[in-house]
Amino acid sequence: MTASSDQTTPKGVALLHNPILNRGSAFAVEDRARLGVEGFLPPVADTLETQIARVHLQLAQLDNDLQKYLLLSDLQARNQTLFYAVLMSDPAMFMPLVYTPTVGEACQKFDHVLRATRGMYLPITLKGRLKEVLSHWPQSDVRFIVVTDGERILGLGDLGVGGMGIPVGKLSLYTVCAGVPPELTLPITLDVGTNTSALLEDPLYLGLRQNRVRGAEYDAFIDEFVTAVTELYPRCCLQWEDFANINAVPILERYRDKICTYNDDIQGTAAVAVAGIYGALRISKQKLTDQTFLFLGGGSAATGIAELISQAMVLEGATIEEARARNWLFDVNGLMVNSRTDIAGFQKPFAHDHAPVSSFVEAIEAIRPTGIVGVSTVPKLFNQAVIQAMSKINERPIIFPYSNPTSRSECTADEAYRWSEGKAIFASGSPFAPVTLGDKTFVPGQGNNVYIFPAMGMAVLATQARRVTEAMFIVAAKAVAEQVTDADLDKGLIYPPQSDIRKASLHVAVRIAEYVFDNGLAQVQRPADIAAHIAALAYLPAYPPV
Repeated sequence: MTASSDQTTPKGVALLHNPILNRGSAFAVEDRARLGVEGFLPPVADTLETQIARVHLQLAQLDNDLQKYLLLSDLQARNQTLFYAVLMSDPAMFMPLVYTPTVGEACQKFDHVLRATRGMYLPITLKGRLKEVLSHWPQSDVRFIVVTDGERILGLGDLGVGGMGIPVGKLSLYTVCAGVPPELTLPITLDVGTNTSALLEDPLYLGLRQNRVRGAEYDAFIDEFVTAVTELYPRCCLQWEDFANINAVPILERYRDKICTYNDDIQGTAAVAVAGIYGALRISKQKLTDQTFLFLGGGSAATGIAELISQAMVLEGATIEEARARNWLFDVNGLMVNSRTDIAGFQKPFAHDHAPVSSFVEAIEAIRPTGIVGVSTVPKLFNQAVIQAMSKINERPIIFPYSNPTSRSECTADEAYRWSEGKAIFASGSPFAPVTLGDKTFVPGQGNNVYIFPAMGMAVLATQARRVTEAMFIVAAKAVAEQVTDADLDKGLIYPPQSDIRKASLHVAVRIAEYVFDNGLAQVQRPADIAAHIAALAYLPAYPPV
């Protein structure tokens, strides 16, 4: 949305209210009369660098992360260039503020703290008119949509339209981490109601005041949405986010072979977990095909990780049956075994012949896993007995409490390292501070999907990939893991430092793009230098000409 001439550039107050063109106090003094902003700004013009320093100072004066999130949200609504310049000035510091864990609280309080709206809201009351309404978006070339229906926001449950914070945050990280131009992105919330009574009774709630629509009506609404997106934005990649299992799995199965689409909760989570496993195996010096994993949680995240691990094992010589037999699920009703009658179709590949087991510790003792992965969204379930059981049967147990936000983590880094006496190879979904035991300091890794989805977005942009395949996620996982240095591993860190997330993401994007080109999935000609091609596409914050 860069203006090409004075004829298309808004003037005066309208220019100051345009977040894409607005420079705020950085409008050059000599331009102000021509642009009609003279007198609306302090007389001395800032540089972008000075503006960044001012925002840092403003943030430092706030004493809680939600207030910082809101300040940054207001900045995004007012001055997009400065917003991204601030975030890119220190990605490791700002990612937890604009996404997990802070975004969880922002979503919970969405209706009480809403200021400027962002993205599009498509309630089911618009069925039959979705294409018409979606066409109102001012950009005609949308390449990435992150969409939620708000039913399973992080580990916090059904937040209705409050879930909009997730698509907004994810797409911000597409830009910050991998340079996807922000004008190509569109966050969307589909409002089909909420089953959370506290929201329905809240006079400030901004969504439809009805229980969630289910069944054929819901499916038809989703289908109309997908049709509208593909007709309006034929080069768009559609990312599904925070849908409940009952919808997430069938939606992905319905569209994955028809359009360019993926589900980050299922596939992105799986890829970052596999990346962590590759890193962990460099510490334990073991083979992937010799591992056994026990998942706490049996939903789409668990089965997504288990299936990607299985596919990765196949690449190392196992049969798919052998690989799936090394992945076990444990849910509220115990170990998932074939004799149970409550196993859903997507869980069946990971339900095995075994006597019923109702205790997670007993399941560890029976299955003897080399790694446990928490995707339960229930905190503290990796208790001392669990960690000690894993440490008893493994020299270097893999402990991955991946549930988000921090309040839902199955254990903390301190607990995992302390209860395992420093043996644990640890990564979590939310950030934890370094842990010192004796003379050793461990730096816990964050198995955050941010290592995967921005890079996947940039790779899709660079190649115009027809589809997003499972193999692309294995490529992404390997590309993340290969960037972890021996020095990182010595500290227990099995992911690249988030301070280098831009470099890491572009490396992953190049690897995925290479795969896309090699396998005939691209819709553009292969460039001579893929890395240079991607670097040229990547957004860097600079004020557009006016």
